Amino acid sequence: MKTEIVAMILAGGQGTRLGKLTETIAKPAVPFGGRYRIIDFTLSNCVNSGIHNVGVVTQYQPLTLNSHIGNGTSWGLDGIDSGVTILQPYSSSDGEKWFQGTAHAVYQNMAYIDSLNPEYVLILSGDHIYKMDYEDMLEKHKDKKASLSVSVIEVSLEEASRFGIMNTDEADRIIEFEEKPAKPKSDLASMGIYIFNWDRLRKVLMNSYAKDGLMLDFGKHVIPAYLESGEAVFAYRFKGYWKDVGTIDSLWEANMEFIHLDNELNISDENWRIYSRNTISPPHFITKSGCIHQSLVVDGCYVAGTIENSILSTGVRIKEGTTIKDSVIMPGAQIGKNVHIERAIVGEDAVIGDNAIINSGEEIYVVGYNEVIGVKNDED
Repeated sequence: MKTEIVAMILAGGQGTRLGKLTETIAKPAVPFGGRYRIIDFTLSNCVNSGIHNVGVVTQYQPLTLNSHIGNGTSWGLDGIDSGVTILQPYSSSDGEKWFQGTAHAVYQNMAYIDSLNPEYVLILSGDHIYKMDYEDMLEKHKDKKASLSVSVIEVSLEEASRFGIMNTDEADRIIEFEEKPAKPKSDLASMGIYIFNWDRLRKVLMNSYAKDGLMLDFGKHVIPAYLESGEAVFAYRFKGYWKDVGTIDSLWEANMEFIHLDNELNISDENWRIYSRNTISPPHFITKSGCIHQSLVVDGCYVAGTIENSILSTGVRIKEGTTIKDSVIMPGAQIGKNVHIERAIVGEDAVIGDNAIINSGEEIYVVGYNEVIGVKNDED
């Protein structure tokens, strides 16, 4: 039976720019917004777009990510005609094991894609925060009779040198691709979201790996090859909120933006829900000394301190006399008495002892996963 479209989420990146936060977990598994993990947004976009066959390609530290996704029940991806499949590196008959790039990861998992026999393959990244209707992109892909569609977003020319830039003609056909150009000719930045006609992409990858194996990366190798060979490659212009949270600053900024009810993501939109792993936590508890202003406090939190413009994730505990401002406290963190935290990200299950001061000024201070600062106070 032929499937119209299969999504492949590339979620194997190490995320070195997130430092301590990704020492033991993959970047797409990093907590976000109190009750989510980064990959939840891409998975939810798939489901909301009517895409029910999803492969998640993992590699670096996949345990937390695998556990979070499970069998896909939380996203409704556990039905007879739907499913999410975790695709991990394996040793092939020719000795290949680790994925060498984004295109190589897809090549290594062709058996999975072939088993679903799709007409189109949607390539996604698992480390962006956004809401997007992939069905609309697919319809535009069909209308233009494209071989490849690349989702792009307008950025300032000052920012453009940080991205892969697509130069287009009047019909939005891509005529040139520039990787992080010093002097960009356009403001259309690639979002790392692609729709390929599977038969054509399969032939390109098979021919490459039979010949020289150089088609390792979509941005660096596949897209330039498509353009050089005259394939119909079109830009799909995305309008809306999109954030690459691959750095500490961008992750902190996205969380801070998430706090405000009028943020562009509009997390309260019942027509485009963001799903996450179903967990049962007790209600949060605010003591008489607790004070919360313009903050997001989710299930299972205990708050006896002052919280201002911050996010407290599931199971966070804040004791008396503590002040937290402009910060993100990830799940399970335990913070003692009379602590001052400002402009920081505190990792999962971190422990901060009494009287600690965490404030590095302009830079965002990061406390790592399970990191202990000061002495844990077991009282109360």
